[in-house]
Amino acid sequence: MLRALLFALCFAALPARAQVVAPHAIEIPEWFSQSFLDLREDVADAAREHKRVMLYFGQDGCPYCAALMKTNFSQPRIVEKTKKHLSAIAINIWGDRDVTWTDGQVRREKDFAAFLKVQFTPTLLFLDERGKVIARLNGYYPPHRFEAVLDWVDGRMENKVPLGEYLQTALKDAASATLHDEPFFMRPPLYLRRGKGAKPLAVVFETPYCAGCDELHREGFQRSEVKAQLAKFDVARVSLLQNEKIITPDGKSVPASEFARLLKITYTPSIVFFDPRGREVFRIEAYLRPFHLAGSFDYVSSGAYLKQPSFQRFLQAKAERMRARGEAVELWQ
Repeated sequence: MLRALLFALCFAALPARAQVVAPHAIEIPEWFSQSFLDLREDVADAAREHKRVMLYFGQDGCPYCAALMKTNFSQPRIVEKTKKHLSAIAINIWGDRDVTWTDGQVRREKDFAAFLKVQFTPTLLFLDERGKVIARLNGYYPPHRFEAVLDWVDGRMENKVPLGEYLQTALKDAASATLHDEPFFMRPPLYLRRGKGAKPLAVVFETPYCAGCDELHREGFQRSEVKAQLAKFDVARVSLLQNEKIITPDGKSVPASEFARLLKITYTPSIVFFDPRGREVFRIEAYLRPFHLAGSFDYVSSGAYLKQPSFQRFLQAKAERMRARGEAVELWQ
C-alpha cells in the first residue's frame, strides 16, 4: 500500500503532459502493474498475494505485441487467469527507465533487455516466488497456447513436467494429422554434423496436429523471399515424436525426440540455426509471419549475427533499406 501511495504521489506531482505519456512501448491493459521496476520488491509483493510475476518485453510498431494485447488480452478467460495468478509488468526494450533485477543490479530497460538476450517481441518471462525464471516465451503465442502456458505456470508444474512436454499433451490443434514434406528437406537418416565447407544448418521442429506448422508450409515456405534464403542452408526437419536416431551437429547419435528435449524445444514449429561449425547461433520458437521468417534466415546466412547481437536492430535496418529502395515492408502480411 505504501509503495502504491508513493507511486500515485510521484505521478500526481508531474505536469499533466507527463501523466499521459505512457512509458511502455505499446498500449497495454490498465490492469498491468504500476511498478517502480525493482523486481525484488515486485516478486515479494506478488508472492504475498499468492501470485507470480510476468515480465512483458515490447516495442513500438510490433504487430506481435499488438496481437498479444488486442487478441489474447481481449479474451475474458485469459484476462481472468492472468489477473488472478500473475503480476504483469511491462518493459520497453528501447526504454531508459531503471530496472533492478533480482540480483540487485540496476540497468536501463534497453540494457536490461540486452542482458536477458531479448531478440523477439513480445518476450515474456515468468518468475516464481523466489524470482527464478521458470518459463520464457520468445515471441508471440496464439491464445490457446498462451492459455496453456498460464495453466502450467499457475499449476506450479515446473518441477513436475517440462513446459514443452506439457504443451504437447495439453494441446491438439485442428490441423493436419501428418507432417508436411518439402523438397529442400534433408533426406533421412539425418546426419547433421557440420564439415569443412558446409552450409549453415536450419533444423525445423514440428509435430502432427500443429496449425502453426501447417501455416509455415502453406505460407512461409512458399514466399519468394523465404525460398531465396532457404537455398543458402541445409534444412532438416525433426519431429518431436520421432524415435529414429540422428547424428546431431556436435556429432552425437541420439533419437530425434531426445535431440529436441536437449534443445529444450517447447513450441512447434521452432527453427534452430547452427553455424558451419555446428554451434547454435539463433532460434525461432514462436509465431512468425513471412517478413520476420525471411529476416531470421537472412540474419544467420549473412553472418549479421556476428556483428549485430540485436535481431531487432538488424530487422529495423533491413526494413529501412527496403523502404529506401521503394519496396513495401509488410510486417503482418
